[in-house]
Amino acid sequence: MKLTPLAIGLGLALYAVTSYGSTTTTPTPSASPANASSSAAAQPADSTADDTTTDDSTDASGNRNKHPGKVKQLGAVNVNAALDQARNSLSPDTGSSQYVITAKDIEALPLGDSTPMNQVILQAPGVVQDSYGQLHVRGDHANLQYRINGIMIPESISGFGQTLDPRTIQSVTLLDGALPAQYGERTAAVVDITTKTGSDLGNGGNVGITGGSFGTLNPFASFWGSSGKWSYFFTGNYVENNVGIENPTASRTPIHDRTNQVKAFGDVSYLINNDTRLSVMAGITNNRFQIPNNPGKTPQFGYLDITNFNSADLDERQDEQTRFANIALQGKFGETAYQISVGQRYSALQYYPDDIGDLMFNGVAGQINQGDRASTLQADFSMPWASDHTLRYGLYSEFDRAYTNTASLVFPADAAGNQTSTVPFGIFTSDRILAKTDAAYLQDEWNISDNWTLNYGLRGDRYEAFREESQLSPRVGVVWQATESTTVHAGYSRYFTPPQTELISSEDLAVFANTTNAVKNYGNNTPLTERSNYYDLGVSQNIGSSWTIGLDNYYRQVSRLQDEGQFGTALIYSTFNYKYGKVRGNEFSVNYNNGPITAYFNFSFNRAMGKDVITSQYNFGPDELAYIMDNWIHLDHDQKYTSSGGINYAINDSTKVGTDFLFGSGLREDGLTPNGVSLPDYFQLNLDVSHDFDFDSFGKLHTSLALINALDRVYELRSGTGVGVGAPQFGPRRGVYLTLSKDF
Repeated sequence: MKLTPLAIGLGLALYAVTSYGSTTTTPTPSASPANASSSAAAQPADSTADDTTTDDSTDASGNRNKHPGKVKQLGAVNVNAALDQARNSLSPDTGSSQYVITAKDIEALPLGDSTPMNQVILQAPGVVQDSYGQLHVRGDHANLQYRINGIMIPESISGFGQTLDPRTIQSVTLLDGALPAQYGERTAAVVDITTKTGSDLGNGGNVGITGGSFGTLNPFASFWGSSGKWSYFFTGNYVENNVGIENPTASRTPIHDRTNQVKAFGDVSYLINNDTRLSVMAGITNNRFQIPNNPGKTPQFGYLDITNFNSADLDERQDEQTRFANIALQGKFGETAYQISVGQRYSALQYYPDDIGDLMFNGVAGQINQGDRASTLQADFSMPWASDHTLRYGLYSEFDRAYTNTASLVFPADAAGNQTSTVPFGIFTSDRILAKTDAAYLQDEWNISDNWTLNYGLRGDRYEAFREESQLSPRVGVVWQATESTTVHAGYSRYFTPPQTELISSEDLAVFANTTNAVKNYGNNTPLTERSNYYDLGVSQNIGSSWTIGLDNYYRQVSRLQDEGQFGTALIYSTFNYKYGKVRGNEFSVNYNNGPITAYFNFSFNRAMGKDVITSQYNFGPDELAYIMDNWIHLDHDQKYTSSGGINYAINDSTKVGTDFLFGSGLREDGLTPNGVSLPDYFQLNLDVSHDFDFDSFGKLHTSLALINALDRVYELRSGTGVGVGAPQFGPRRGVYLTLSKDF
């Protein structure tokens, strides 16, 4: 096999970037989130066939597909569709669990395309909501891998605020369980996004606005199209409201909680020839937040001659920025499908304290400037061999340059931590971290028979920052098509999960000795790579053409379990490790789609436990560390029961009504032991109605009215206690939102 054209393509991609995984098989569109617990890949519809088709051949997955006899007669739309199918062949899901949410499903949510990305993913089973937009999948803290059109985008620093806009999504698949060898680094789940394209949508666009409760204003616009060999899609929106971060009190109106956010995304592709496509995508996010205040708190320290400070008057703020850009060369070379991409992601965060207030309440006021620039190279290949095998292989490389600069004001203190002077002084600390991640994988998909498929492979990972860590990870998954309507899958994966470089801080803690910011336990300041064994078993059952039922069971045995916590005033997460971890759970899902009615229901059980904190001990009290050393405790994000669901009814082509809900048995808080108590359960019900008006002079106007938390139930996501838990946070109160939009 000659690789010269691939090398040329890689050179072009490198040149383009310096000058300035892969997606799952295309899901079948559905009107409600569709669980495909079986990982038998549904092959994409043959969109390459037309009147010029004259011969049959096999695609990169070994499946029979029609291909045109004369490729030069294909139009640009058909060529793009053929290349999309080639890219799909790069990504198996054998042995893992997947849940597909389409653009149509997102439109059916109460807020439609204005729904934040985390709220979209919450519609999948096993996903637990947390404050600041955080998500927990199957008992993990964050650790999500985001892929856009097969390209992995490194995580951002932000502990809250969404950097991806659902308006870009054609479909999003949540992959979890025993993942194939091509998936690594972030292993809790893969959020695999396929974006909208101008070649699919034609030429046009959409403009609109969402407004409503809590001062919400959200204008948005998208436009797309194709011309000859070019295809493009662009979208952008602006959001402002008075509830940027969860309210720390049960009141309806938070104090000091204004936010404004700007998001934009663009994707441009060019057909070099019928087998090769060059694509460039980029995204930008700028978010500004006021940190809400919790009134009635008592200062712990004096400042000069000031002895009292109203906590309702604090003025703490946080800004976040994320930028990413990737250029990809993708196509087919003979029977080999490939995608090679290079890119960068820059993420930054600035925390601005209220100097006097933070000093008086916390004994430290630190202005934090944190950033990380990640440069990436990713290459994925797929080729058929023999008559029933598909070989997939590839590599991933990431180089991170992370920094943290902190200008702190502190008070002098004695050895017991008691303030000895009311006059603060400054300490400046600065960290610089260079980290290198390299990975390679090789896997084979073996279609043993019409009913059995085996996917097995090996992945090698190496992470180097303060130390070098590496691992060879075997993966194996099997799918059994027991009947035409019953599919069983099982898998095992060995995982190697490096810490998030952007969250590591190795500052010299000793400089804070004899101050009100001194730590009691120094310990090991650098987090370790997590290693785990993951077992997954599931079944999917179709009942007639309308019902799909899924059941999945998983167990994860963990060494050096990674967790994250907010240990300071700034809303920044820090990584630490438990020596041991164990996670287990079950997921149940039902989907119904019949005519004007679509519905879905998910219910999950999960237990996530950890024992013995072995890194970043300075964040913990001595008694807390001593207890966790000898006892298993619930992780702070452990939620025993989680459920989501919804139903939509199309009264006619122009009018639709719907409802959805979220239920949780509560995250953890401290009791007699760390994380020893579950918070009260919560239930949030949302309602919506939409109608398309058709005006003679204006055309069609889409309108949607949403009622969020219709019952106005007050519920607490966080109480302010627990391992790594900051201030209290409450869920949203009742809000009414109106959306107006028009296609053009």
